[in-house]
Amino acid sequence: MGQNLNHFDQKGNAIMVDVTEKPITKRIAIASGRIKVSPAVIQAVLEGTSKKGDVLGVARVAGIMAVKQTANLIPMCHTLLIQKCSIDFEVQESECEIIARCVVKLQGNTGVEMEALTGVSVALLTIYDMCKAIDRSMEITQIHLEEKTGGKSGTYIRDCDTTTDPKNIEAKETIG
Repeated sequence: MGQNLNHFDQKGNAIMVDVTEKPITKRIAIASGRIKVSPAVIQAVLEGTSKKGDVLGVARVAGIMAVKQTANLIPMCHTLLIQKCSIDFEVQESECEIIARCVVKLQGNTGVEMEALTGVSVALLTIYDMCKAIDRSMEITQIHLEEKTGGKSGTYIRDCDTTTDPKNIEAKETIG
């Protein structure tokens, strides 16, 4: 199976991984996700007519705030000094969906994948919250890590066909 899980000690107790000996490198993670919505939600977002205000503006701020709180939400995540975070949206009218993308950067000794995934998740949840009066059938989908760079494991770029990419097959085998 390959790798050992390092969030457990020899007795099986949960621990936070010791990263004190890891070198400081530039770390970048990009995560994305989608929310499928009704045409009425698309219209409200584009025209700024949601009763709760600027949907994408508030979702952007919520996502950035979530990135900074990841260690408080995910038990074994390290508290990190985030040095760059951005959240962008792409409204796809014809598909009735909004794509969110979160980029997180820092110079550090552990990665920022969980922060990017948390940021995009909360941004999409905020869109749902702000638009649920218009459409309760919205669906959040395809939250995933697109890319990460830095650290011992190097660069990971998600292949669109995750079933045939050797890195993903190996990762699936490792995860079990």
